[in-house]
Amino acid sequence: MIKSMTGFGHAEKVTSQCKITVELKSVNHRYLDLNIKMPRRFNMLEGQVRNLLKQYMQRGKVDVFITYEDYISSDYTLKYNKDLAAEYLRYLNQMAEEFHLENDIRVTALSRYPEVLSMEEQSVDEEELWKLLSDPLKEACTKFVETRTREGNHLKEDLLAKLEGLDQKVSLVEERSPQVVLAYREKLEQKVHELLEDSQIDDNRIAAEVILFSDKICNDEETVRLHSHIHGMQKILQESEGIGRKMDFMAQEMNREANTILSKSNDLEVSNIAIDLKTEIEKIREQIQNIE
Repeated sequence: MIKSMTGFGHAEKVTSQCKITVELKSVNHRYLDLNIKMPRRFNMLEGQVRNLLKQYMQRGKVDVFITYEDYISSDYTLKYNKDLAAEYLRYLNQMAEEFHLENDIRVTALSRYPEVLSMEEQSVDEEELWKLLSDPLKEACTKFVETRTREGNHLKEDLLAKLEGLDQKVSLVEERSPQVVLAYREKLEQKVHELLEDSQIDDNRIAAEVILFSDKICNDEETVRLHSHIHGMQKILQESEGIGRKMDFMAQEMNREANTILSKSNDLEVSNIAIDLKTEIEKIREQIQNIE
């Protein structure tokens, strides 16, 4: 089953203590590029998140958004440093005595001194946090793969139709090639008659010229390879992994064969078919870029 690299997945988990939301979005990319955005308290889980994601996807630029709402507690607590406050107060009293100053120290003033009061992040139980996150993350990944698979089915149908049409165009080139040689022979004989004004023409000389011309425009190798690549692509579409890269390589080879047919051709009809081949191959390549 082929998969598209375009996908979306969403899931959330709500408990009496918190709410976790996970959202996945992806677009085409040559490799797997994971861009994870999540609250700082989840940073310790990034390795586990990445490892889980890799089980569900192989290619694509994937944006992962994780949000967390805590209903019962704050991420930070206020800490009071009694010893430091006592140290500040001792020196302030000493300064007032030594310089004969009025000691006007109040609690509000003392509390503003550095580190007397500070915000401290609460410790987090990594195992418990992963239990909360893993379920919605797996659910979002499952939905993400489902959307990729649905889109992949559409891609497969479209590619098979395009490949069938391409195969027919290659067959047209094969059908037309003998007619081109025959038309060249007739044209050559007519030209020789006009020049020599003699009906006695050496058939061997004509045959030799036709053979040279036939060799020059012969595209049998190219059409055979094109048929082979097309059938190979049709077979690859039945596989389950590594489809995109294989098909991209074969599309490049197909384009090379179509270019060769076009360069060899001196027949308008064959040239037009070769141009159509290149156009269709490019359309196929564009679609292949969407396959995981």
